[in-house]
Amino acid sequence: MNEISRDVDVVVIGAGQAGLASAYHLARTGIGHVVLDHAPRPGGAWQFRWPSLTYGKVHGMHALPGMELSGADALRPSSEVIGEYFAAYEDRFDLRVRRPVDVSAVREGEGGRLRVEASDGIWSARALINATGTWDRPFWPRYPGQESFRGRQLHTANYPGPREFTGARVIVVGGGTSAVQHLLEISEVAAETTWVTRRPPVFRDGGFGEAEGRAAVAMVDERVRRGLPPQSVVSVTGLPLNEAVRAGLASGVLERRPMFERLGAGGAVWADGSRVDADVILWATGFRAAVDHLAPLRLREPGGGIRVEGTRAVRDERVHLVGYGPSASTIGANRAGGAAVREIRGLLARGRAGEPVAEPVG
Repeated sequence: MNEISRDVDVVVIGAGQAGLASAYHLARTGIGHVVLDHAPRPGGAWQFRWPSLTYGKVHGMHALPGMELSGADALRPSSEVIGEYFAAYEDRFDLRVRRPVDVSAVREGEGGRLRVEASDGIWSARALINATGTWDRPFWPRYPGQESFRGRQLHTANYPGPREFTGARVIVVGGGTSAVQHLLEISEVAAETTWVTRRPPVFRDGGFGEAEGRAAVAMVDERVRRGLPPQSVVSVTGLPLNEAVRAGLASGVLERRPMFERLGAGGAVWADGSRVDADVILWATGFRAAVDHLAPLRLREPGGGIRVEGTRAVRDERVHLVGYGPSASTIGANRAGGAAVREIRGLLARGRAGEPVAEPVG
């Protein structure tokens, strides 16, 4: 029995900031498309953030194109504020996101089209915008003795907030913003906290303006152009030195120890024989790009990443990655969505000689 596929010009995978920005430009341009999102409701990865991450603690949240986010209560959980904003955005621009839909694979289809295999059926597309982000691929480092640790191990991806750590001895592993936020709030209820990082943290004092932003994006872009996996944002920008962080440094909560050598049943052990007993290891060790469904297209380079020019995959001009590498920030995703649609417009126009295609707006 032959499978029935639905034809569409563009499939967008993911309805976070990058996917919605892309869908906005596709809709304004008049290019036929469908948006597939595996999450149960609007909000992208924000809907899965821990309740204690209030909107006022969010760094650098930029509005989606065409609709500002204003008047939000800084004390409300960011998952609620941004989830409601994304839902209102989808309604205003009639984006009609299909959810929950899981995409298992994208592979070569018939007639030069891409075959998108999803839980709601098969889609046949002339181009693809992948906007799947990183939240679905938490990175868990491996260390000797990890399986022997008798306490609890969890990742930022399933961090429940500080209350569950009341009275516990907690080791937080990772040098990013999430690790710092976890430490600052867990330390208020835990019996003891220890911060462990592979490299000494670098704190950034002062503003982070347009020039600094361009420099950071350029550094990430250079790696992606070489086909290497994107770096974390903090490895490029450093940690913001705000009032809460200054207090954490002064109190000793943010006194960092180098990476331990191994884990034992009761805690961590360093190369010099010193040890820290722990009830919980919290791995705030970041995420990797969620692009496994693109594996059949063989886009990866020997360095392990997908080489892109702008947003276009170098190995397949039909595939654009928005929210990947240099466009991983919220403002970067907005701009990249428009750039991807402009390139796709050109691709579709070449395939439909003489058929006019409208210009993207914005």
